Formats: sequence, structure tokens, C-alpha cells
Amino acid sequence: MDYRLDEIDRLILHALMSDARGTSAPMIAEEVSVSPGTIRNRIRQLEENGIITGYHASVDFEQTGHRFTNLFICTAPVPERERLATLVREISGVVNVRELLSGRGNLHVLTVGSDMNDVTRIGRELSNLGLEIEDENLVRRESFEPYGPFGPNERPGIDALADVVTLTGGSEVVGLVVAEDAPIVGKTLGEVGDDELLDDDVLVVSIERDDEVLTPRGATTIRPDDVVTLLSRRGVCERTMQLFSSSDGGESAQN
Repeated sequence: MDYRLDEIDRLILHALMSDARGTSAPMIAEEVSVSPGTIRNRIRQLEENGIITGYHASVDFEQTGHRFTNLFICTAPVPERERLATLVREISGVVNVRELLSGRGNLHVLTVGSDMNDVTRIGRELSNLGLEIEDENLVRRESFEPYGPFGPNERPGIDALADVVTLTGGSEVVGLVVAEDAPIVGKTLGEVGDDELLDDDVLVVSIERDDEVLTPRGATTIRPDDVVTLLSRRGVCERTMQLFSSSDGGESAQN
């Protein structure tokens, strides 16, 4: 996979896994401190790179009158597992198929039916495909949670820091989100250089703004919510990161 997740991407995924329908780009943007346009662009990239594969409703089938949610634990010959999983999804009443890397019980099939006749029919169709049913159970309740390590509570807040990649030799590529009142806001890159705000070994690689990635030039002005990527041979210091954070951090860095 060529696409590399950064802190912004992880927080987007956590928010969508929590409530994809009730979470808007502006809501995520407020939490992450970037523009809604950047969030929408990142979501599109996550979809295009196959990381977000769909958005699904969580349904309480018992409330719909279809009272029998059944889990079939099946065994498929390993060379045939993927092909059979595709065929299983075509059976009426199958709502989820999970392939496992195991010898036996390597195919879990979740089904929904209105009565036991549906359960019997689905079991028969699974057997007709050549699957061996190891076990089956009625499912009482199923719940889902977002992936914890992507959540904001698992790591320090991302006030400015969006991503860090350490390269061979100690160099770093760092992504920083520009705070609304950051000391660097409103300055051109030319002015940043003239004022020697960045260390000599720090290079501005790119600026992500809404759905664009800008090529840094001397006349490029830093704006709030920009995601600025820096490259440094010695690593980006705290003083540099504070320039992109709140004004209090910038003032302490300049003193």
C-alpha cells in the first residue's frame, strides 16, 4: 500500500467508525484543527486507496421482525476459500462473511431469517456449496467500536503535530497543522527565511490546503489550517513546532 496514514487520517477513521452517518467533515475538522475541505479531500483519498471500503448501517434485525440471526462456522478447503466466500455472499439471508486464516472453521457466515425455515434453508445451501458446517449459533447481540489506537484519547493531542517519519541517518519528515493564531500565520515563506524563523536545515516540502497540495514558493503565505510538511536533516525541534502552534507556544519559543 503506497498511501501512508498520518494523524489526521487516523482521527478521520476513528470518527467515521464511531458514527459515519452523524459525523460531518466540519465536525471532524473542528476536532483536528484543519479545514473541512482538507477533511473531505482526505476521505476521498482514503476511499480511492481502498482504506475506507464502504459505509454500512448497523441494523437490529429483531426489530424488523426477522428474529433469527445465526452464525454458521464453516470449513472450506483452503485453495477454495476465497471462491466459496464469494458464492456464499450470493445466498439470500447472508449479511456478513468472514474468512479466517485457519485450517478448520475458516469461514464465518452471519445470516438473518424470519423463522427457522430460513435458517435451515441457508444451512442446506451452504452444504450444497461444499462447505462443512462445524457449528452454528443464534446471535443474541452484536456491537461495534472504533479502533482505539486511532482515537484522540490514545495519544497526546495534535495541537500542531500531524505526522512524523524518521528517515535513515536521523532526518525527519514532519507534518504540522497551522493553528489559527500561530506566530507563522500570515507570513510568506520568503519572510520566514528572511526572519530566520526556521533552522537552516529545515526545508518546507509541501503545503496542503483544502483539496490542493501547493508547491512552496517564496511568495506563498502560510494560512490557518494549512498542513505544512517539513524536512530536516537533524530532526525538527520543539521551537520550530511551536511556530505552527498557538501563539503562547510561539512567544515562548522566541523568548
